[in-house]
This record gives sequence, C-alpha cells and structure tokens, in this order.
Amino acid sequence: MRRRVLRNLFLASSLVGLAQVMTPTDADAEARLALVIGQSAYRTVPELPNAANDAKGMTELLGNAGFTVTTAANLAQNEMRAAISDFAGKVSASGADTVALVFYAGHGLQIDGENYLVPVDLDPKREADIPLQGVRLNDLLNTLGALPTRARIFMLDACRNNPFPALSGAGHGLAIVDTKAGAPGSFISYSTSPGAEAEDGSGIDSPYTTAALTVAKQPNLPIEEVFKRIRIAVAQSTDGRQIPWESSSLTTDFRFFGGESGGGQPSLPGASAMALASGTRSVADWRKDLQGKEPKAAYELVIADDTVEAYQAYVELYAQASYTPRLRTILERRRQMLAWERATAINTRASFEAYLANWDNSDLAATARRLLLRVQNRNYALPVAAAAAPAPVAVAMAPTCPCSAPSTPATPVNPAVAPVIKKRVDDTPPKRKVVETPPKPRRPPPDEVVYERAPPPEAVGVGIGVGIGLGMGMGGRGGGGYGRGDYNRGRY
Repeated sequence: MRRRVLRNLFLASSLVGLAQVMTPTDADAEARLALVIGQSAYRTVPELPNAANDAKGMTELLGNAGFTVTTAANLAQNEMRAAISDFAGKVSASGADTVALVFYAGHGLQIDGENYLVPVDLDPKREADIPLQGVRLNDLLNTLGALPTRARIFMLDACRNNPFPALSGAGHGLAIVDTKAGAPGSFISYSTSPGAEAEDGSGIDSPYTTAALTVAKQPNLPIEEVFKRIRIAVAQSTDGRQIPWESSSLTTDFRFFGGESGGGQPSLPGASAMALASGTRSVADWRKDLQGKEPKAAYELVIADDTVEAYQAYVELYAQASYTPRLRTILERRRQMLAWERATAINTRASFEAYLANWDNSDLAATARRLLLRVQNRNYALPVAAAAAPAPVAVAMAPTCPCSAPSTPATPVNPAVAPVIKKRVDDTPPKRKVVETPPKPRRPPPDEVVYERAPPPEAVGVGIGVGIGLGMGMGGRGGGGYGRGDYNRGRY
C-alpha cells in the first residue's frame, strides 16, 4: 500500500513538472509595446486632418496585433519629449524580449542633413530655430536603440510638404537614415522615398496608412514582405508619385499577425525566388532577372526591391514603357540622396564640394554651400595648430644646429624630420662620453711632473756641487754646498 502511494505521488509530481515545462511563462511570451503620435492641430500652419485619423487607425490595428498601445495627439515639444521618455521607460521595464514600435503621423523636416519631427507649437523664424524647437529623429532612434529589445520598429508618415514660409531653404522630404549604422535590431519605414514628399490623401487616411492598415492584417507575413506590399500598394494608389522606403537591421523575425497558413495573398505578379532577394545584386543580375517579363510585372518587382540597381536595369530594358519616366525620376532622386547622405556623413570640405560638383542645382545645394562654409570656418584654426605642433622638433634640432631656425613642415607628416631625429640620437652618446670620461684634464704638464717627482734635496745638492766643482777647479766642493743651500731656500 505504501509503495502504491509513493508511486502515485512520484507520477503526479512528474506530470506537474512536465506541465510546467510545456506551459509558456510570461518571460517566454513576446512583449509588444507601441507609441502612436498623431500631430494634426498645428498652431501656426494649417491642420492635418488625416494625421489624427491615421493615429486612430494604427492604434486599433496594433491593439489587435497584441501591442499595448500608448496614444498621444497634438503634442508640443516638451510633451513630445516627455512621451518618448515615458515610452522608453516602459520598454526598459518590459525586458529584453520586447518589440517596441513607434508610429508618427504629422509634419517632418530636414534641416542641414538632420531629420526633425515637428511639434504642434513649432513657430520658426529661420532654419536655425528648428534644432531648438523641433525633436530630432535621431534622439528618438538613439533613446530606444540604447535599450535591450528584440526589435525596434519605426513607421514615419512624416514626409509631407514643408508648410513653414520661413524655411524656404530646407530640403524636400526626409534625409536617408541607415539603420545598419546604429544598433542592430531596428526597422524604419518612411511613407515615401528619401527626399520626396508624401501626400496627405483625399480619404480619411493617408495613402501610406491606408495601405498599412490593409496589408499588415494579412496573417503570417514577415515584416519585410509587409512593407514591400505596402510600397506597391502606395505606388499604385498615387500613380507612382509616392514610393515608401525602409531600412532594416533586424536580427529576428517579426509578424504583425501569426497564422498557420502560408500567407495571406499570393505572391506578387511575376515574382520568383530571386525577385524579392536582397538589393545587393548588380545591374547585370537585374537585367537577367527582368528579361522577358511584361513591363508591369517587371515594374512591380523593381518597386518591391527599391534599389538603384533594380531601377537602372528597368530603365535600360524598358526604355519605351509608360513606367520608365517615373522610374527615371525616382532613380535620379535616389542617387542624389545617397550622395547627400555620404556628404553629410563625411562632413568635410571635399565631401560637400563633390556633392555640389554633381548636384549644384538641387534643392539641397544651398544647404551644402552653407555646410561647406561651416566646415571651412571650423578648419580655419588648424594651420595654427599645425604650426605649433612641430615645436618639439625644433627643440630637438637645437643641439645640432643652434645657429639656424628650422622651417615649419608643410604637412603634419614631413619625411625630412626623420633624418634630423635620427642624427640627434646618434650624436648624443659621444657627448655623454666626453662629459663622463675626462682622463686628459687630470694629467699634469711635463714641468710639473718633473717638479713633483724631484729627488730628495741631498741628492740634488751633490749633483749640482759636482758639476760646478768640475768647472771651477778647487772651489767645486764649496760651490756644491752653496748650490745645495740655494736649492733649499728656493724649495722652502
């Protein structure tokens, strides 16, 4: 009886342990947090009615997708910063297995290569006011990028036209943001291409949000596929005037809605295994893939890929197609924005001069000239610093050539300096030997040697007396005595 009870207890404990292993805990479940901002009621420029509708629609969609959504509308600068900070606190408290998503609908601006989200209280009198009154997009990206998360997703319906008259020199649209240059695990989507302007739309939602609300609901679609389909839908609804763009450094898979089926809709027209591959393929590879396809199917493939190589291959193969003129425009603007991204990232005189050499008539040319002047002024003091830098070299040269002043080298690295330094090192040991080993000064002159080593007085007196005695005859002995006494007087 006792054995049966023990066996039943062991079996029960085993089943409980197995159930605990098979049942997912809260730590195993993916946490989803979202911040939705809709900027509609601007105070100094016309309102954006669709921005409020976009925020409302995305709040509902993300809530159905399992996100805990924080919605904020019509935020001033301090309120927007506080909302971002509070959201970052929630993401940090949620743990590393969290997907954080930010959706922003409203105005966005590009000033001096920087992207800014526009609070409703922004009232600039000049472009220099934007860094003081706006909210930098990089501040949002860096705030969440510093937190351990599974993924960070940013959806920006913020590329609408610039409504502020005082900002006539601002570039169109937003500048490129490469997520691969920051912390891994980020995905950023613009409602249109970098440097282009998005439409507010004639319906209750913008074209971008309208497509997102439809496509993201499809089950079991990876996020990359979702936004490729959004791009095609927006291009179709705007007749090619608006092409959404994204950049990804995600390291994990993400789907808005799961499902057991293989996907919501069939593949894109004309799609193949290579059609949706990475944009690292060359123009020649794309020409081979597009060869023989209908112009419309080929157009949707290159729009889905959204790379310079894909667009270039299309315009070469389909020179007479109706889609070619718009793709030429997209291709030209994309090349220009890539050149602008390089110029601002390098941020040197040469980089801005290279941009102006190719894009002197672009909307960003005035900004490029201003940044070029700023870089020149920044480097103005460098020659003074360079002239001061060789001072140690002049000091090193002084012992070898104290009568001549060395000239300042033309560049920070002067090959002529090396022999001077080498010569100084070679000359130093002999000087030390001369100072530390002075045998010659201790040797007395020849006269002093004879003087100090003279024989005793008796010997010297006898010798002198004998010499005189021989010369004077009989007085030699007395002369010897005189000579001895004279020597003694002279010695003492």
